Amino acid sequence: MYPGIWAQHTPDKAAAIHAVSGETLSYRMLDDRSNQLAQLFWSQGLRPGDHVAIFMENNLRYFEVIWAALRSGLYLTTINRYLTGEEAGYILDNCDARALIASHYLAEPAAALPGLAPRCHTRLMTDGSAPGYESYENAIARHPAQPLAEQPAGQFMLYSSGTTGRPKGILRPLSGANIADDLGPVAKLQKALWKVTQDSVYLSPAPLYHSAPLSFCTGIQSHGGTVVMMPRFDERAALEAIARHRVTHSQWVPTMFTRMLKMPAQDRAGLDLSSHQVAVHAAAPCPEGIKRQMFDWWGPILYEYYGGTELNGLTHCSPEEWLAHPGTVGKPILGKLHICAEDGRELPVGEDGIVYFELPKMSFEYYHDAAKTRSAQHPEHANWSALGDVGHVDAEGYL
Repeated sequence: MYPGIWAQHTPDKAAAIHAVSGETLSYRMLDDRSNQLAQLFWSQGLRPGDHVAIFMENNLRYFEVIWAALRSGLYLTTINRYLTGEEAGYILDNCDARALIASHYLAEPAAALPGLAPRCHTRLMTDGSAPGYESYENAIARHPAQPLAEQPAGQFMLYSSGTTGRPKGILRPLSGANIADDLGPVAKLQKALWKVTQDSVYLSPAPLYHSAPLSFCTGIQSHGGTVVMMPRFDERAALEAIARHRVTHSQWVPTMFTRMLKMPAQDRAGLDLSSHQVAVHAAAPCPEGIKRQMFDWWGPILYEYYGGTELNGLTHCSPEEWLAHPGTVGKPILGKLHICAEDGRELPVGEDGIVYFELPKMSFEYYHDAAKTRSAQHPEHANWSALGDVGHVDAEGYL
């Protein structure tokens, strides 16, 4: 499913709401504008498999760009809004983007990008314009709000910087499906693990350029639910948004839990959080004490997963599983786990080592960098890959 379906069934429903301004993007608006941008991409010669990029703060226009790319068979790269012009320019050029959508909010760093990525021939800017950019609103207004004749499903190509060297693009193959038939892996997980439906309301407190918020928001909209997008994380505002919008699902990182727990008791009280059914967290290890305090406060609604943008494997842990295995990030639901020494030897239960996932074949490659791709693979098994994390499994197979 995708916004084109929901624009027919629930055209006036909010696909996304700005948590601070209250601005709403309806499914009809999302469908129309993403169609117009998809038509613009086509008119500029972009075809399935080509690359586009977005450089923007958390902005409702973000969703229009996402779906324009996904319904055109394009690869979309999101660029960290906090990067300098030079850093953003490297990613824009490296990902081979032929089109860029930026925002006037980031006009200063965006000013450097045309000179750093000369092959990117189409540059649009929302909420105002700047030298080297055409007004996004004026540009898409020249195109019809009609779907392309064919709408193959696109894909994200996001960058992961790690700890050293230049960021690396994570390329996964296009599915080959039509966008109307391609629910996508995250949306499927949302339905299977966390019971996401058309009635779900999802709070997104994190930057949209990150893989998890981007994928979760897109998944919610695939199901016809509503995304409540925070422009930036604020502990009190997050709780108020849950209460005001009757949020059912959310996703967090452990530092957000820590900040909320540090709030004075009176600031945490008095808000109706009863609609909140599922709070997912990931991205970093959560201290056991912090998670226990969150259970005491929110009840048994905390779900955890471990995985990377590469989607080379995934573990998942329900509230009940974590309480029975404190500190775990769950059992694998994608890939087979192997804990290995640095030389590749597989280690016994309980011993710490590098976390590898085994899949039938390598699920990704690092764009334009065969050496980095090879470095993520096991020395002897090309279909085992690791992100560099260290862990162990217990006797029951929990990581």
